[in-house]
Amino acid sequence: MRKLNDELYERIMALSEEGNELADDEKYAEAKDKFEEALGFVPAPKTDWESALWLYASIGDMCFMIGDYKACSNNMFDALNCPDGFGNPFVHLRLGQALYELGNTEKAKEYLLQAYMLDGEDIFDDQDEKYFDVIKSIV
Repeated sequence: MRKLNDELYERIMALSEEGNELADDEKYAEAKDKFEEALGFVPAPKTDWESALWLYASIGDMCFMIGDYKACSNNMFDALNCPDGFGNPFVHLRLGQALYELGNTEKAKEYLLQAYMLDGEDIFDDQDEKYFDVIKSIV
């Protein structure tokens, strides 16, 4: 796995922390902007870098929170292509939820089931029960 130089990593971390603070204050659009700014510092191809995983996931999460499910799914698909992305239960959860909200229930089921297989029923805690209901009959 490739490592970013310290200066670049610190800049990305500082912007990410600002994004996290904004998200904690439920300022999701502003948080998304900070995460996107941080992602701009990740060298191309971005999916080669571990930091891109959590940045894409964070951007996707903010998109989900503001109801932009298409952008959420696009960012989560990018996150899946990063190092360790496929093994990240949160990425699968949010992707499944976004696909569900876009009306693609069959595809949503695949990702929600993957989230369940990676992290168990706990991943659905604090989530609307409609998402677990999609897979309840098969788990």
